[in-house]
Amino acid sequence: MAGKGIQPSAQGGQKGPQKLARKQSQNQPQKRSGKQPSPTRQQVIPEAVANRMARRIAIATGIPTLMGMGVFVASYLLVSRGVLDIPPGLTLLASGGCFLLGLLGLSYGVLSASWETQSGSWFGAEQIGLNLGRVKDSINAMRQRRAD
Repeated sequence: MAGKGIQPSAQGGQKGPQKLARKQSQNQPQKRSGKQPSPTRQQVIPEAVANRMARRIAIATGIPTLMGMGVFVASYLLVSRGVLDIPPGLTLLASGGCFLLGLLGLSYGVLSASWETQSGSWFGAEQIGLNLGRVKDSINAMRQRRAD
């Protein structure tokens, strides 16, 4: 019985893996698996909207991030070949600006996606105000629920 995960108990019986697992699960909080969310909760982001957001985020963060990495590579090549003498601070500032632009692109990607069944415009600027209003309403509703 040694090495099989079965240990004798003080009562003369044996404590198998099932009893050990049951005892361990009693000490842990119960999970709500297989249950539907409560009817008062709102539905998550629809799949079509999530896909639109993901595309916009990939473009709006990907391009500036690649530009930020490109600044390092271009600066290295220009300095190492003696074409230009670029101060390291300027390289850092330029690449940091590109990475910051990528961070702003993340917010743009989320806020510019249309929540309607058909997609909005290519640029999505008209959706930003509408989606900011939705975010504010959601935050106010969460605060209201906490206060109650």
